[in-house]
Amino acid sequence: MKTCSPDSASEMFYLAIVAFGKEDYSLALEYAERAATAAPRSLVFRHAVTYLRRILEEGKPGVYVTGEAFSRFIRAGSNLPLYERTSAALRQVYQEYETLDLLDIGVGDGLALLPAVNEHIRTMTLLEPSTVMLNILCRELDARHLSYQAVCSPLQEFVKTPVGQWHVIESTFCLHAIPPLERPDLFVWMREHGDRVVLAEFDVPGCADMYDPQWVHYIMERYERGLAEYSHDGGIVAQGFLLPVLFGNFDRTTARTTYEQPIQTWKRALEQAGFHSVTIKPLFPYWWATAYVLDAT
Repeated sequence: MKTCSPDSASEMFYLAIVAFGKEDYSLALEYAERAATAAPRSLVFRHAVTYLRRILEEGKPGVYVTGEAFSRFIRAGSNLPLYERTSAALRQVYQEYETLDLLDIGVGDGLALLPAVNEHIRTMTLLEPSTVMLNILCRELDARHLSYQAVCSPLQEFVKTPVGQWHVIESTFCLHAIPPLERPDLFVWMREHGDRVVLAEFDVPGCADMYDPQWVHYIMERYERGLAEYSHDGGIVAQGFLLPVLFGNFDRTTARTTYEQPIQTWKRALEQAGFHSVTIKPLFPYWWATAYVLDAT
């Protein structure tokens, strides 16, 4: 690789990505610096240089190590209209029922759920593997004097315990964290325990090879958009969350945190699990990928 003479900033950054995947962080930094010099207006290249320098000095940070960075990320930029649309879509579903028993998988701190909650909901079962996030949600629900059952567990463990039946099982931007091979059985479980399943997910291109040049180009182009939304916070979101996620796509040393896929692949998986009708509606043109709602019965 040291003898390569890439003739564009994008090609230099591609070589930085490959070097990062081989754990040659010094060479990755060298190519990232060349990319940033060739395209000084690129936010991706500039932040990559800062991030790779930090790796050489301090080691690789985890994606969610900086709680402040993720908190700022999720409650700013185009996440605001994304979650407004998501809450509105959930609220519309709830209004179709006189009384509703609801299971929310990966509810987080209720960013999507709370604005949608209305008088139609009779019972809420809230599933979230993060104790911190779940406690935040519970405090808010208690302040509103709403009844609920909160379960701190990943879905894979929850399905092993005695459970009930729900009119609606929902999950917003959560199921892509579950490895694809584990999803079929979970979707069958949802069909058996819910009358209806409502999912919000992103329509991310399929990619068989993490170093496919088209996939790298997609990430570069999309992250330019995402980083621009947080360009005035001193790099907190960029360095504390977005760059760890970006480079995490190419890290062979750790397990992946997301397994996103095209929206049609989500639809086929639900159909293969036995759902007779699966509709897809666009939700919001988010910077990473367009978000959709899948409604399965």
